[in-house]
Formats: sequence, structure tokens, C-alpha cells
Amino acid sequence: MEILLIRPFQLWANILLRIIPTTSGEKEAFTYYRDGMSAQSEGNYAEALQNYYEAMRLEIDPYDRSYILYNIGLIHTSNGEHTKALEYYFRALERNPFFAPKLLIIWQ
Repeated sequence: MEILLIRPFQLWANILLRIIPTTSGEKEAFTYYRDGMSAQSEGNYAEALQNYYEAMRLEIDPYDRSYILYNIGLIHTSNGEHTKALEYYFRALERNPFFAPKLLIIWQ
């Protein structure tokens, strides 16, 4: 079932990359983010983290960076590294206060 969800996401992501006017750096950052999401959904956390860290290096928009940080936090939560996860969640919140409701759900 997850594989069926990943393919449409990748298809739409590729279409968006072609039609939305963006710089090459933004496209590259999104490509790493997309690949990180795919790897994360398949349980390949090490690969996902590598892609997210590369996306963080390239992404300049604070709002977009907040989503990358949030996903890194989710991986650390899944790995039982709760202190490290909290660091990333707080960094995501600094850039995007709208993450507060999502984080409350995780902590319950």
C-alpha cells in the first residue's frame, strides 16, 4: 500500500518541479526533500536523513526548512532518540509556529 502512495507523490513532485518557476537550487533542495520522504516512508531512515541534511544545506526558505526539520525529528522519534527529536521539533517551530498542533499530537 505504501508503495502505491509513493509513486503518485513522486509523479506529482516531478510535474511540479517542471511547471513551477523555481531556481535550480530550489529544485535541487526539493529533489532531496522528495527523496528523503520516499526513503522515510520505506523505513530507510539513514538514507532519508542524508537526503534531508542535503536539502537543509540547499534550502533557504524558513518555512520549507521547517518541514525538513520536522521530518528529521520524526525519524529521531522513530529511532527512540527523543532528546534529539525535540531539538529538531523546536527548530521547526522557530521557523513555523503552525507546527505546534502537530507536535502536541506527537507528544500525547
